[in-house]
Amino acid sequence: MTTTIARPAEAPPAAARPKRQREGAAWVFLSPWVLGAIGLTLLPMAVSLYLSFTDYDLFNPPHWVGLRNYTQMFTEDPRYWRSVVTTLTYVVIAVPLQLALALAVALALKSMRRGRAFYRSAFYAPSLLGASMSIALVWRAIFNDGGTVDNLLGTGGWVNKPGWSLLAVALLTVWQFGAPMVIFLAGLQQIPGELYEAAAVDGASRWRQFVSITVPMLSPVLFFNLVLQTIQAFQVFTPAFAISAGKGGPADSTLVYTMYLYDRGFVASHMGYASAMAWVLLVVIGVVTAVLFRTSRAWVFYASEGER
Repeated sequence: MTTTIARPAEAPPAAARPKRQREGAAWVFLSPWVLGAIGLTLLPMAVSLYLSFTDYDLFNPPHWVGLRNYTQMFTEDPRYWRSVVTTLTYVVIAVPLQLALALAVALALKSMRRGRAFYRSAFYAPSLLGASMSIALVWRAIFNDGGTVDNLLGTGGWVNKPGWSLLAVALLTVWQFGAPMVIFLAGLQQIPGELYEAAAVDGASRWRQFVSITVPMLSPVLFFNLVLQTIQAFQVFTPAFAISAGKGGPADSTLVYTMYLYDRGFVASHMGYASAMAWVLLVVIGVVTAVLFRTSRAWVFYASEGER
C-alpha cells in the first residue's frame, strides 16, 4: 500500500494576485514616508501659509490681517531689503567661486595616478564638517581681530569690517566644495578619452580641449551643481549667524535673508511676518530655479538631442 503525500499548494505568482492586494502591500511599505511627508512637510507648510496672513506672536492666538505682512515687508521694512541685497550678493560671490574651485580640484584629481581615493576623501571632509556651528566659530576666530588672517595679511579682522565680513562668510561656503567636487569628478570620468586623443592629434592645446570638450560634455553636471548650490546658498544661515554672533553685523553686512527671518520669528516673536518671509523665499527660489532650467537650453549639451 503506497501513501501519497500531498504537496502544499504553491503561492500564486505576483502577477496573478489581485491588483488591490498588491497596491495594499505597496502602501504599507510607503506609509512611513507618506506619514512623514504629511506630518513633517505638507502640514507645517499649510500652517505656515495660514500664519503668513495673520499677526501671531507665539503666545496668543493668531489674528487674521490679510496681506498686511506682505505689504509691510515690501514697502515699510528697509532691513528686509538690506537682507535681500546681502543674500543676493552672497549668492553671486559664493556659488561661482565654489563651483570653480570644485571643478579645478576635480580636474587635478582626475589626472592623479596615486592617492586619488585619499585626496578625494580629504577634500570631501569639509562638506561634512562645514555646516556645523563649531566650524563656523573656528572660522570666526580665524578672521577676527588678531586671528590667523590678521597675523598673515596685516589687514585686521574681516569679521568687524562691513566691506569684508560677507566675504568671510562666503569663503566658508567655498571651503565646503567637496560635494560638487565629487559630482564633477564622476562626470569627468564619463567623458571618453578618445575625444582628448583626437584633439591632441589635431594639435589642440589643453585650454582648447577644456573649452571644446570638457565644458560641453560636463555641462549637464555643471548645471546640476549650479542649481543645487544656488538653492542652498539662498538658504544660508549657520555661517552668517556664527560669524556675526547672531546680529548680522557689522552694519547689517552679514544679515542674510534667513537670519532676518529668524530674527523676526523667534527674537521679535513676529511669527506671522516670518512665515510671510518664508513663503516669499520659496517663491523666489522657485523662480530662480525655473530661470536656470529655461536658460539651460542654450548652454547645456546632452549626448542625445531628444533629451534636450
